Amino acid sequence: MEVRVAWSNRPGAGRDRQTQGLTHRLTQKRPESVRRKRRVTGDGAGTLPRPPSCVPGTRPAHPAALPPPPAPRPPPMKLLPLLVGFSTLLNCSYTQNCTKTPCLPNAKCEIRNGIEACYCNMGFSGNGVTICEDDNECGNLTQSCGENANCTNTEGSYYCMCAPGFRSSSNQDRFITNDGTLCIDIDECSGSAACGDHAVCENVDGGYNCSCKEGYQTSTGKSQFTPNDGTYCQENVSADCHLDNACIAANIDKRLTKIRHIKEPVALLQEVYRNSVKDLSPMDIITYIEILAESSPLLGDMNSTNSTKDTPSNSTLTEFVKTVNNFVQKDTFIVWDKLPTNRRRTHLTKLMHATEQATLRIAQNFQKTTQFDTNSSDIALKAFCFDSNHMKYIHPHMNVDGDYIKIFPKRKAAYDSYGNVAVTFLYYKSIGPLFSSSDKFLLEPQSYDNSEEEERVVSSVISVSISSNPPTLYELEKITFTLSHIKLEPCVPKSSGFTLSNFIETTDKYRSQCAFWNYSPDTMNGSWSSVGCELTYSNETHTSCRCNHLTHFAILMSSGPSIGIKDYNILTRITQLGIIISLICLAICIFTFWFFSEIQSTRTTIHKNLCCNLFLAELVFLVGINTNTNKLFCSIIAGLLHYFFLAAFAWMCIEGIHLYLIVVGVIYNKGFLHKNFYIFGYLSPAVVVGFSASLGYRYYGTTKVCWLSTENNFIWSFIGPACLIILIILRHST
Repeated sequence: MEVRVAWSNRPGAGRDRQTQGLTHRLTQKRPESVRRKRRVTGDGAGTLPRPPSCVPGTRPAHPAALPPPPAPRPPPMKLLPLLVGFSTLLNCSYTQNCTKTPCLPNAKCEIRNGIEACYCNMGFSGNGVTICEDDNECGNLTQSCGENANCTNTEGSYYCMCAPGFRSSSNQDRFITNDGTLCIDIDECSGSAACGDHAVCENVDGGYNCSCKEGYQTSTGKSQFTPNDGTYCQENVSADCHLDNACIAANIDKRLTKIRHIKEPVALLQEVYRNSVKDLSPMDIITYIEILAESSPLLGDMNSTNSTKDTPSNSTLTEFVKTVNNFVQKDTFIVWDKLPTNRRRTHLTKLMHATEQATLRIAQNFQKTTQFDTNSSDIALKAFCFDSNHMKYIHPHMNVDGDYIKIFPKRKAAYDSYGNVAVTFLYYKSIGPLFSSSDKFLLEPQSYDNSEEEERVVSSVISVSISSNPPTLYELEKITFTLSHIKLEPCVPKSSGFTLSNFIETTDKYRSQCAFWNYSPDTMNGSWSSVGCELTYSNETHTSCRCNHLTHFAILMSSGPSIGIKDYNILTRITQLGIIISLICLAICIFTFWFFSEIQSTRTTIHKNLCCNLFLAELVFLVGINTNTNKLFCSIIAGLLHYFFLAAFAWMCIEGIHLYLIVVGVIYNKGFLHKNFYIFGYLSPAVVVGFSASLGYRYYGTTKVCWLSTENNFIWSFIGPACLIILIILRHST
């Protein structure tokens, strides 16, 4: 029986072609199967039979195996949609296939969850029909190749490769994540000739470093190298030849040959800086100072075609200061110490002379009124450039860390010529000990013990230079400067105990002196001189000077022949013994004046009080003069010494007045006079000490001894009253 259905006139005419084809086959080719769809169950209810198997590779059961069908009749058309729905629920592939819309090249047609569709291949993302983009696995942190490995993305995949200097544990060049492969360091130093002859190999993660053996140096001046950069080790001919002039000259020529082609000032300074930034030897210092000295004319030359020279001048000055700092910082003192004193002074002079000349040349290139300053750790520079129109308004000066210098030009009624002036200040913070007269100040500047006169630089070194065109445009009248002292420690160790010299401030032992470095530009030999300089003010921390010429200035601390530690100990014992004998004698006097009534009188009363004050003063002096570890206790000791010594002077004054009254024969009331004697002898010192303590209690006791400080002239609170009493005694004795 054939059933024909006009699908185009039904509401489901737009249904999927697969569903239409299925319905068409069911109604045309296999009508008997449709007639078998309905059978009667035991309870008489009609149900739909199971549809044919849709599993690939199987067929529906043979008709002979089915039960006898009921009488054939046309299937109702309203059951066809139900057949399609049941077939879908039973995981039949009655869905859209991939023939309508073809898949992209990086996708394929698959059946997933009963749905046939296009799916992108592994390593791609998209819908498979319109887009399939490559996944960047290297950008995904979960796909990281691990340490010391690099990830490379490919189309649809990726791979990992070990970084240079590492190899894979699986000996495969390429691998993927989580396959157990690790990147391990390659020991390049396992090869005997990795660094070449006379070199030592040091293996590091991902590479290796080479350095020359003792007695050899690199051909390029580098401290470390790799053979592929063309560096090799050669014999170090300059290791111990800093005392041989021929060796020095050969090494200088060799270094100059390497940098002679550099014509740009900043590039030249950068090359010197790179080679002198660390691991300097005496030969290196000498060589690079010679290079800077020979290059100073080049450093002042700027491109004349450049309309403005200010910018290159700034950069050149900055680079120059940074380079010179390599040779004057404290870290180089141990290198300078290897040079003899005379040779060290000569090369330091050459360095300062070259620095002064080069900075002044560079400053002359400024095209407009300029004030420029730059500094490094141990050197500072300040430059001024101005024309004659601004001379009245510009006062060149420099202030660094409390050290101050200023120049004063000669006053002129009028400036009848036009020109330019350049002024440069240089401040060397630490090189003072390098110029001291003895090497022992160089590495241990705060301790010494000898018996010869010493000349020690106790300040920074500061210089000023002037260039004017014409030369008479800016003439110097004077220079004033104030420099702070490097802290001086006592020359006697604390273990030596009390010494008489500790009772006197060290400023009495050492003499501050304003000085300048007087040298010859031809030989670069020089020495300190004070000609043309005078000291205007000095205290424990600073010294002010005035000079009438230009050069490098500093403060010297000169000492007379110093006494050795053994001599100090002997003097200490002698002083202690003398004080003890004095105390015994004073005790006998006090006992005599106090207990022998036969000699009691106004005169013995005065003697008794004088002896008591001297006894107490010397006892406190002997016991507490050096107990300066406790500030409060030391201040009390200083206050007691101040009072008892003033009281002793007061009773000396009373005794002089009493003798005067006896000699001139003045009649007086003894009771009234005795009362006033006690008031003057004990109350007046108390007033002086109390007034002094209220004004400057912190000046009682110093870091050295428990006595009055000389700071701010506080010592005059004792010297003043003592001098007044002496004058009174002298007045009444004549």
